[in-house]
Amino acid sequence: MGLFIAQVLTGLANAATLFLVASGLSLIFGVTRIVNFAHGSFYMLGAFVGYSLMQVLPGAIGFWSSVLLSGLIVGLIGVIVEVLVLRPVYKAPELFQLVATFGVILVIQDLALLVWGAEDVLGPRAPGLKGVVRILGEPVPLYDLALIAMTPFVLFALWYLITRTRIGVLVRAATQDREMVAALGVNQSWLFTGVFFLGAALAGLGGAIQLPKGGADLLMDFNILAAIFVVVVIGGMGSLPGAYIAAVLISVLNVFGVSYIPQSTLVLMFVVMAVVLTIRPYGLLGREEVAGEHGQVGEPERPIKPASVRTRWIVAALLLLLLALPLAGSHFLVILATDIIIFCLFAASLHFLLGLGGLVSFGHAAYFGGGAYVAALLVSQANAPMELAFLLAPVGAGMAAVIIGWLCLRLTGVYFAMLTLALAQLLWSLVFQWDEFTGGDDGIVDIWPSAWLSDANTYFVFTVIVGVGGIILLRHIAHSPFGYALRASRDSQRQAEATGIHTKRVQWMAFSLAGALAGVAGALFVFSKGSVFPNELEIAKSFDGLIVVFLGGVKTLSGGVVGAASFELVKDYLTRFEYWRLALGLLIIVVVILAPYGIVGSLRRVYERFTTKSVVPS
Repeated sequence: MGLFIAQVLTGLANAATLFLVASGLSLIFGVTRIVNFAHGSFYMLGAFVGYSLMQVLPGAIGFWSSVLLSGLIVGLIGVIVEVLVLRPVYKAPELFQLVATFGVILVIQDLALLVWGAEDVLGPRAPGLKGVVRILGEPVPLYDLALIAMTPFVLFALWYLITRTRIGVLVRAATQDREMVAALGVNQSWLFTGVFFLGAALAGLGGAIQLPKGGADLLMDFNILAAIFVVVVIGGMGSLPGAYIAAVLISVLNVFGVSYIPQSTLVLMFVVMAVVLTIRPYGLLGREEVAGEHGQVGEPERPIKPASVRTRWIVAALLLLLLALPLAGSHFLVILATDIIIFCLFAASLHFLLGLGGLVSFGHAAYFGGGAYVAALLVSQANAPMELAFLLAPVGAGMAAVIIGWLCLRLTGVYFAMLTLALAQLLWSLVFQWDEFTGGDDGIVDIWPSAWLSDANTYFVFTVIVGVGGIILLRHIAHSPFGYALRASRDSQRQAEATGIHTKRVQWMAFSLAGALAGVAGALFVFSKGSVFPNELEIAKSFDGLIVVFLGGVKTLSGGVVGAASFELVKDYLTRFEYWRLALGLLIIVVVILAPYGIVGSLRRVYERFTTKSVVPS
């Protein structure tokens, strides 16, 4: 019994930090509708800033002053981010801001590396709370008990602020109807800035307050990012009590999982989220979404038309030049071009789902990595020839997409996106932990193409044919009756259903098709590299796909391809430098601010403006 109580108390102590950070994210999303991926970075900054302040402010007063000052300093950093990065793109479709926050992550990572170095730092013990107390014979740290006692006061303070003050009334009103708040004369800019300050400050407090339980390192941002999103989604987007309940549920279950089912710890919170969203599609205390309210990618500015004859000739000429690349005699260029084409096909499959279907998937890497693993396992375990493995890879990835799509399409917006992430993480965990079959963290190696494709130049030509062929197939489907039905389902589900379109079935088919073509990209990848590892199914791979789709332009058919090619070329160059994340993050932020419609969309606008001026009669 003593061990059980001690484990529960440990879970409650862990929930304190998780709730602080998640409550800030919930507030920011509830008011601004920003899916702030940089929230984990504020948590990391809170830990590093708190550590630095604790070195110069001694004693108990200095410790707690450092914690509070860390929250204020990180809150001010959040204001700078909101004013300089996010405010210029508030009028862009909601999830376009995701790209900007990803750029912020990269910038903060390298700035933290520049200021505090690459070494992990160990947090100091809390003065006066260094000992333990024994409960039924089991030791429980005093600091854990202090955190448990502190959390209800934080929850009460936030509740009072939101429900009993004028600022709270405005925050709740903005959460319900931002347009009405603006119509009443409320300065939305300052309201958003204030909420962002509070959310970032809470994340900074969470980072500083956990120092005695751990420390600070450069991986803290990504390590907590998935957990806080899971907590916010389980509790219900924008619900502080829901975030607290979810933080306690996840933290306590994780403690017991570590003790009794260690293999479950990688995905336990995603399993809980999947179960909760299956029973309550909008979280424990969340409200039902209005169709199209969250996760918008923007309405199309004009109908997407088939390419003109001139455009087709230009594309054909570019393809001929691409096929002639091996004649340049550069092995490096051939390998780089192969990688770019594979990534372009992966991005195009996600763009088909996101741009035409309006379905924002956070777990699309599951099908890329799934296709790669299907091909690799057929070769390594069944001694299948490369040709058969290549053909069956998209079948396996497509079947996974059929199942995941069927489970997820009953949800919308961020809840849909997070459930795709949860189920993708389940696949990643299966691959990561099934050592005897998938190789686990060691991956699968020595998976090479057949003899007739063993030469790098020949495999490059094969990649061009298959990869570009897949992209062209997606473009033709976009202009088919199915593509028009998919766009109708995206733009107005009710009107589409009134005309006889079964919107959910159309979206399900699109989800499955996108997964299958991502599997083709995965098969191309594994035979080009000769190996595959679990990181090809990770969250970071899915986010890379989202980033390039938004950078290229969601509202254009070529956005995914152009974004992927541009991102890979720039990344290949920048990664040669020590602080490449800083440069890449700044570049992403600049592109998002100056070209909110993506590279293709912005270039098209400039071209149309130029041609319109040139034909105006004098």
